[in-house]
Amino acid sequence: MAERKLKVLLAGESWIIHSIHMKGFDEFTTTEYGEGGQWLIEGLKANGIEVDFLPNHLAPREFPMSLEAMGEYDAILLSDIGSNSLFLHPETFSASKQTPNRLDLLRQYVEGGGGLIMIGGYMSFSGINGVARYQRTAVAEVIPALMVEGDDRVEVPEGASIEIAAPDHPVVASLEGPWPHFLGYNQLKERPDTTVIARCGDDVFIAAGSYGKGRSLAFASDCGPHWGPPEFVNWEYYGRFWSQAVRWVAGVL
Repeated sequence: MAERKLKVLLAGESWIIHSIHMKGFDEFTTTEYGEGGQWLIEGLKANGIEVDFLPNHLAPREFPMSLEAMGEYDAILLSDIGSNSLFLHPETFSASKQTPNRLDLLRQYVEGGGGLIMIGGYMSFSGINGVARYQRTAVAEVIPALMVEGDDRVEVPEGASIEIAAPDHPVVASLEGPWPHFLGYNQLKERPDTTVIARCGDDVFIAAGSYGKGRSLAFASDCGPHWGPPEFVNWEYYGRFWSQAVRWVAGVL
């Protein structure tokens, strides 16, 4: 029997840059939109996984508002998207209307059998200057590692080496040879009753765990630039790693 095709939601991985150009007496502004999830999306699709992509600027309004809507996905991936983008629906922020707590719904989604992956970045886990602040949300119960308070970035411009601590875990099984170096990550610490799959020094780099009937995975660095360098996104095992991660949290691996 053919394996059922999985469907995931990827939220985050976009940005808008507004620049001021000063030229003597005069100035002008430019605005640029960018996305960083193309390697992840292509890698998952190449391995038979369907992906719905929800960029950061659309997530406050369009991220699922109910368990039923979340249940349409085998796994939900949060990548470089701060907790406020999920907490604050525009109807709450601008019109002071009550709306569902989508971070608690995410906890319930995993508890009921869903899969969750949090991927690192400046707006993941605690985040730059602590503004992502997932450690103060219901999602903290689900993440299989302990988040630190404040700015959790570990910048490693010279390149960080990754040590695989559980090579037989389905998420990393069959990935041969050394991993590419990373240029930084979010600092995570070991949590009881979870599995540390990879470390960077004393910090957790990849961790997996169960919550209720569901599963979760923490990946402490970027899925693409800038912390994830070209050597990572062009790695021969890039797509296989992410597809195995999705299949594991979805409970089919």
